[in-house]
Amino acid sequence: MPDAYLVGAGQSDYGAFPDESYRSLFRTAFEAAAESVPEGFDKDAVDEAFIGTLGVGGRQLGLSGPAVTEHVGLDGVPCTRVENACAASGFAVRQAVQAVKSGMADVVLAGGFEVMSDMSSDATKYWLGVSGETEWERLSGTTFSGVYAQMASAHMDRYGTTGEQLSRVAVKNHANGAKNPHAQLGFECSLDDAQSAPMVADPLNLYHCCPTSDGAACALVVSEAVVDDYTDDPIRVAGVGAGSDNVGLFDRETYTAVPASQRAAERAYEMAGIEPTDLDFAEVHDCFAIAELLAYEDLGFCERGESGSFIESGATELDGELPVNTSGGLKSKGHPIGATGAGQVVEAFKQLSGKAGDRQVDSPHRGLTHNVGGSGGAAIVHVFEKEQEVSAP
Repeated sequence: MPDAYLVGAGQSDYGAFPDESYRSLFRTAFEAAAESVPEGFDKDAVDEAFIGTLGVGGRQLGLSGPAVTEHVGLDGVPCTRVENACAASGFAVRQAVQAVKSGMADVVLAGGFEVMSDMSSDATKYWLGVSGETEWERLSGTTFSGVYAQMASAHMDRYGTTGEQLSRVAVKNHANGAKNPHAQLGFECSLDDAQSAPMVADPLNLYHCCPTSDGAACALVVSEAVVDDYTDDPIRVAGVGAGSDNVGLFDRETYTAVPASQRAAERAYEMAGIEPTDLDFAEVHDCFAIAELLAYEDLGFCERGESGSFIESGATELDGELPVNTSGGLKSKGHPIGATGAGQVVEAFKQLSGKAGDRQVDSPHRGLTHNVGGSGGAAIVHVFEKEQEVSAP
């Protein structure tokens, strides 16, 4: 099966932008992705596009993919909207990889967008809630912060995880986000700040929860037949894995793991032929602080129940053995639902290209992105690696 390569990626700023539309945000991301391609990029080369969005607020629910691709001049390019809640554009990237590896396309655009800041808090909660189990969770009043609070409480009860360990996720990710010019909450916070914030859903406080965001992100995936036209320093999509599970948390066998993430990671590692210890950095889905700790365990970064001590060890710091969420993660960078997965790929591209600025990891060779839909109804994992240079004999 032919290889697929990531040759460009870009995003808009994440935040609240009353003067922007979903189309203008997408244009910013698309142009940034095109400009990031080392040897230049002609949009006329795009064979297909996959666009992730939940459609928050009800704007352009139908044909929202073509609505943004035609706006950037991809007239006539086949476009498919992908919806998998917060994992929408992560799965859009997977669709792009599949299109290239199948031989049906040589150049594919994968991206996503969302506008979330122009509604009341009640309306925002409604649109976030549609990705939960609608009969027994959402309509009974359960919010996503409430669902993840149940997961956090269960993990604390079973493994002794502490509120301070949850807060360390926020401190680390804000420190990284402060170095990211695209971050919505691009400021540092102290451990005291993160521990003393107002409670949202016990045991999760405000600093344990990501913001709602406007934003867009794009990635350009090409086949091995044309990759040399775009770069002489290729980044290969080494592994892809996806998983699904019951949408409702109450329907699952465990509250202290996300089985869809485990399945996705196992498949991605198998395809890439690697172990978690072979990674140099990772972008994981930290919609809530407990989600990042669960990801450490689900992705095999540490043993089950040891994520609290793992973050305390400093292993996931920018200068640690496995930096996690160098972008600032959802917590600091932001979480425009449909753009989040593609936005993680943007960070992977920057790190592997050596263009991550003050948050650059030292000489990375391989990185992972992990994107979750809802509270774990869907998950997608990608492994990206720089092609090894072959030394002259």
